[in-house]
Amino acid sequence: MLSRLSRPRALALCALPVLAVFGTAAFAPLPFTLAEPGLTADVLGEDRGSPVITIKGAPTRTTEGQLRMTTIVATGPTADVRVGEVIDSWFSTDRAVMPRDAVYPTGGSEKEIERHNLQDMEESQDVAVDAALKYLGKDPGSLDITLNLADVGGPSAGLFFSLGIIDKLVGDGSGGDLTGGRSIAGTGTIAADGKVGAVGGVSLKTQAARRDGSTVFLVPKAECTQARAELPEGMRLIPVTTLSGAVSSLRALEQGGKVPSC
Repeated sequence: MLSRLSRPRALALCALPVLAVFGTAAFAPLPFTLAEPGLTADVLGEDRGSPVITIKGAPTRTTEGQLRMTTIVATGPTADVRVGEVIDSWFSTDRAVMPRDAVYPTGGSEKEIERHNLQDMEESQDVAVDAALKYLGKDPGSLDITLNLADVGGPSAGLFFSLGIIDKLVGDGSGGDLTGGRSIAGTGTIAADGKVGAVGGVSLKTQAARRDGSTVFLVPKAECTQARAELPEGMRLIPVTTLSGAVSSLRALEQGGKVPSC
């Protein structure tokens, strides 16, 4: 998930004498975006006073623990990023330099990009509902499920929306919570068949998760190496490739069974 910094940070460029090597290039904007850990949100909880997940047509459980989707916050698509800022971010564990096209791949104006990201979010919510109901073997037409999370764009909360729906409907399948009462964080897109996709920015997202109290992080398996690169102390990584695998791993974690690791 992606949110945007309102403006680039002002950095003390005079503290970086290496910039002299770059001459006039130091004053030219570069095609990069600077990112840092963003907000996290518990999909089992509320957003602005309303439940993130509302289910009608079936009884729901009172859950304990948290399922926290994670985000990064990035400079906008038209922000000027300078050499000094790039160098500063390379040496910082809580900032990252990303190709602008990787963060804002659609081109167009800032408003068009915002609309695209919100559309991605809406589509991922619909797919997350389909994936969860398919996993549970339920007819999509028998339930009315609404997902509500404001001011966040992109598709990378899909896995956690699906997990939240499953936890609210059946928990771990044995009367307990899918979270085991823990604060579980993570990221990953979801497909209707339950496949989990990579998202980017995971090393920043693990930092956001640890900052907000999570000790377990579900990460798309393809991004394990990146997630380990700046892993906060006390954070446990669990790789996932499918929704069913994520559920199985959380059940094993709760029951003291064998849990995969990166």
